[in-house]
Amino acid sequence: MNVSKEYPSPRDSDGHGTHTASIAAGRYVFPASTLGYARGVAAGMAPKARLAAYKVCWNAGCYDSDILAAFDAAVADGADVISLSVGGVVVPYHLDSIAIGAFGAMENGVFVSASAGNGGPGGLTVTNVAPWVTTVGAGTIDRDFPADMKLGNGKTISGVGFYGEPGLSPGRMYPVVYAGSEGGGDGYSSSLCLEGSLDPKFVKDKIVLCDRGINSRAQKGEVVKKAGGVGMILANGVFDGEGLVADCHVLPATSVGASGGDEIRKYISAASKSRSPPTATIVFKGTKLGVKPAPVVASFSARGPNPETPEILKPDVIAPGLNILAAWPDKIGPSGIASDKRRTEFNILSGTSMACPHVSGLAALLKAAHPDWSPAAIRSALMTTAYTVDNRGETMLDESTGNTSSLLDFGAGHVHPTKALDPGLIYDIREFDYVDFLCNSNYTMNNIQAITRKNADCSGARRAGHVGNLNYPSLSVVFQQYGKHKLSTHFIRSVTNVGGANSVYKVTVRPPSGTTVTVQPEKLVFRRIGQKLNFLVRVQTEAVKLSPGSSNVKSGSIVWSDGKHIVTSPLLVTMQQPL
Repeated sequence: MNVSKEYPSPRDSDGHGTHTASIAAGRYVFPASTLGYARGVAAGMAPKARLAAYKVCWNAGCYDSDILAAFDAAVADGADVISLSVGGVVVPYHLDSIAIGAFGAMENGVFVSASAGNGGPGGLTVTNVAPWVTTVGAGTIDRDFPADMKLGNGKTISGVGFYGEPGLSPGRMYPVVYAGSEGGGDGYSSSLCLEGSLDPKFVKDKIVLCDRGINSRAQKGEVVKKAGGVGMILANGVFDGEGLVADCHVLPATSVGASGGDEIRKYISAASKSRSPPTATIVFKGTKLGVKPAPVVASFSARGPNPETPEILKPDVIAPGLNILAAWPDKIGPSGIASDKRRTEFNILSGTSMACPHVSGLAALLKAAHPDWSPAAIRSALMTTAYTVDNRGETMLDESTGNTSSLLDFGAGHVHPTKALDPGLIYDIREFDYVDFLCNSNYTMNNIQAITRKNADCSGARRAGHVGNLNYPSLSVVFQQYGKHKLSTHFIRSVTNVGGANSVYKVTVRPPSGTTVTVQPEKLVFRRIGQKLNFLVRVQTEAVKLSPGSSNVKSGSIVWSDGKHIVTSPLLVTMQQPL
C-alpha cells in the first residue's frame, strides 16, 4: 500500500464511501451545494442513525477476504443494516463472497442492501442477485442540471453538466472539433479522448467532442484540458442511448445523448467543408427543479432478468441514483482527478452506488419503527408499496430509449418511504426457506454449506416444491417450450398480517397478456395481527412462436387490498425456446 495515496484505516481517500455513507445517514446541513448547484438543505435518509464504516476497497480493488471480514465485523458490532455499494460479475452463490457474507448477516437479522450495478441498459446485467439481498437499481429525480450546446448554425442540443468557475465567455462562440476526425490523432483512441491521443495543435483553444467509452468521463476532460482544449462535449454511443449523467469536469463540459452527438458530428463535418468553420458554446443553466417526467429508470441502471436464478426477479426496487448531492472529503477535487485542486464539501454523483444507500437508510427507519421485523419483512414492505408511475401519471420511462420501462428495469418499482411504514401484509422468509431454495436450485450439499457456513438440511426442499416457491414478494416463472402446447405452473405464497387486527383482503389479478392467472382463495380473512395465511397462484399459458434461443417476456401483477392497504406483487412470465 502506498500510504501517501491511501490510508491504512477506514478513512476515505476516494470519495465514494463518504458520498454513500452520507446518503444513508447524513445529518441535516444547510446550506449545501456543489459549486452553487443543487443548493438547499441536505440530509440522509436516516439522519439520526448511527453509522459504522468498514473499508473493503483499496486502490487495487475490493478483496473477497475484506468483504467477508467486514460482514462478520458489522454483524458482531450489532449493525441492523449493511449497505454495500460494491459488486462484481455474477457467479453461483457459493462462489460469491457478497452472497456468502450477506447470508450470515441475514441469519443474524441484519438487512443487507446492495447495488444492482451500472451495466445497463442491456438485459441480464444485474449483479448482487442473491434472494437474501435487497438489490437496488437507480432512478432519476425531478432535478436537473441543463447545459445546452449552442451550435454556429443556430441549433441548440440539450445536454447536462455543471461547472463552477468562470467558464466560457458568455455570448462568445468557440471553434469546435470532433476528436475522432482526421487531423485529430489516430482516429479510434483520439475519438475516445484517451490519454496522450490528442494533438495539441488540433485542439488548442477549441471545444472538443469526445465519445464515451474505455476511460472514465472525468479523465476525458483532463485529456482535453492538457492538450489545450477550452471545453468538451461528451457524446453517448448508441448503446448508452439518451441517458445523461452530469459530471463536475476539470473544464467546462456538457454530456449529450447519442442522437445529439450524431447531430453535432454532422454539423462539424458539414461546416468544415463550408466557408464558415464550425463553432459552438456551452450554456450552463444552473439547477432546474420540477422536471417531468420523473422518476425515470436511469440508463446505466443494471437490468434483469436475473442471470443466476431467473425465477427471482431482480433488481428488487429502484431508488434515486442520478445526480445525487451528498458529502465529499476535503482532500479530493469534485472530478475525482488528482490534478483537480478545487475543494467542495459536497459532490454530485450518479450510480446504483447512490441508489443503494437510499434503501439502506429507509431500512434503518423501518427497523426502528418495527424492531421485530426480519430483513425479508423490511424488503417486502419496500417492494409491495413501491410505485411504477411517474409524476405525469404514466408508467415510468426508460431513460436510454424514452420508451416505457418494465419489471426487468425497475423490479417492484420505485421505493415509497411513507407507505412502506404500513404495508398491511408482508411476505416473510426465514433461513430454512432460503436453504430449501438452494436445495431446489440444484446446489450440492457442499455448495450450500459454503453459503450457510454450517450443516444444512435438504429434507424440507421437496415439500417446498420448486425454486419459484420461495416466499418472495415478486413472482417470476420461466416456461421452456419443449414442443409443449399448454404450459402451467403454480406458486404458493404466505402473507403475514401487520395491518389491522380484523381485516379482509380481496385479490385483484392483472394477468400478463396471453396468460390465465387464478388465485385461491380470492379473499383472506385475518382475525389478529401476526396471523399468517397462504394462497395459491396458478399461471397457465399457451406456447408462442419463437425462434430457437429467443424469449418473450410479459408482465402483470397480483394485488391484495383491504380498502386501506394496497399490497402489490409484480408477476413476470417468460417463454423460452430452447436452442
